[in-house]
Amino acid sequence: MELKQSLSIHLEAEKPLRRYGAVEETAWKAEGLGRNQLDIISMAETTMMPEEIELEMVKIQRLREVLVRRESELRFMMDDIQLCNDIMDLKQELQNLVAIPEKEKTKLQKQREDELIQKIHKLVQKRDFLVDDAEVERLREQEEDKEMADFLRIKLKPLDKVTKSPASSRAV
Repeated sequence: MELKQSLSIHLEAEKPLRRYGAVEETAWKAEGLGRNQLDIISMAETTMMPEEIELEMVKIQRLREVLVRRESELRFMMDDIQLCNDIMDLKQELQNLVAIPEKEKTKLQKQREDELIQKIHKLVQKRDFLVDDAEVERLREQEEDKEMADFLRIKLKPLDKVTKSPASSRAV
């Protein structure tokens, strides 16, 4: 009797444990399911159609692009602020030198005045290039937005039909 009990306990221990989602425990009965039901991907929190997952991924990708654009925009702004601060500092130093009467300036002060003018000129040019780059980037983003809107409009039309058809079939 004890031998039978120990054998039955040993055999039960070898059986796979029942778990949610275990492949051994999943029974696929495709005969009773329609095509739409087979396409449903089940997860712990939601049940979504592949088309809905694809749309969600497009939305997330779009959000990522918006965030990358914003980061780029903020970098342009930081560079612009830094250039403006540098220009203001140089202008302040130049004003101090210009305030000295020409007859009282040393050769070194006159050289420094010329250097400051050159540095200010270079920084202003650099800022102009930065502003031009920002404008080109803005125009490129507008074109991308237009293309993305067209793509989504085309992509969403078939999805509207898919999401509306199960709802209408339930109502019948």
